[in-house]
Amino acid sequence: MIEIEHLVKTFGEIKAVDDLSLPVPKKKMVGFLGPNGAGKTTTIKILTNLISATRGTAMLNGIDVTKEPKKALAHVGAVVETPEFYPYLTPVETLAYLGRIRGMSSREISIRTEDVLNQVKMTEWRTTRIGKFSKGMKQRLAIAQAMLHEPEILILDEPTSGLDPRGMVEVREIIKGLKKREYTIFMSSHLLGEVQETCDKAALIERGRLLVYDDIDNLKKLTRTSKIEVTTVDQASEEMLSRIGGLANVKDVASVNPQTFVVTLENSDANRADLLLAVQRLGLKISGFSPVGLPLEMMYMDMVKESR
Repeated sequence: MIEIEHLVKTFGEIKAVDDLSLPVPKKKMVGFLGPNGAGKTTTIKILTNLISATRGTAMLNGIDVTKEPKKALAHVGAVVETPEFYPYLTPVETLAYLGRIRGMSSREISIRTEDVLNQVKMTEWRTTRIGKFSKGMKQRLAIAQAMLHEPEILILDEPTSGLDPRGMVEVREIIKGLKKREYTIFMSSHLLGEVQETCDKAALIERGRLLVYDDIDNLKKLTRTSKIEVTTVDQASEEMLSRIGGLANVKDVASVNPQTFVVTLENSDANRADLLLAVQRLGLKISGFSPVGLPLEMMYMDMVKESR
């Protein structure tokens, strides 16, 4: 449904997108991951024809967005960067206005407005002026307008960015609901946990270059290291921590407090089991032994280090 091939975008001497190729399968949700400045929003702006590429192609449902933008974007809904609306309009008025721009009939607009406001849990605020809305409510309305014309593809640019914890949870639940409706979704984010929780596949980029692209479950297996937080009944001395650091497959040991330390080791179930046994054999009584961080996050950091 989305096909990016050898995409390049430069701003003077800065290469924001660097020979990026990426296919997004039909009815899959793909997370587009990277830190701020990695090239995520630039890529999405090219896909939505807000800016042009320096080189390469971006296809939506088989149509080149640069050559035939109106046709390519006819079945696409998008939320790009921070959404803003006319503050004196209500959600119903806003969706009616946007629906008319898209050429929808009054009957279509009425039916779809009720449906999308229900999906984003905004029905009770349907006649409230948008100027009174929180950022999270505006974000939910932005997702509603993206779905208004029943698109096949949804493109979401960091949909939870800048929201408070409650707003993030609300928007994330809405996105999970969209996934069940079998849209093709391309969602950028710098939150690895968010992508790990919601997406089928993930593409990780750094400085405009693709590092890896695969199913979420396969990406988790690529994690080379894992971190284990160990809590002990008694204090672990510096000498004891040094001995733990010398154990097989251990990369690093860092003290958190006198009774807690974090061990970085080669990632495998067997290595974690061996670590637990070895620490106990050293005479420490363990009251806590748990992973720290997300598998996707660990794998991403490993790959970023290798790419530099």
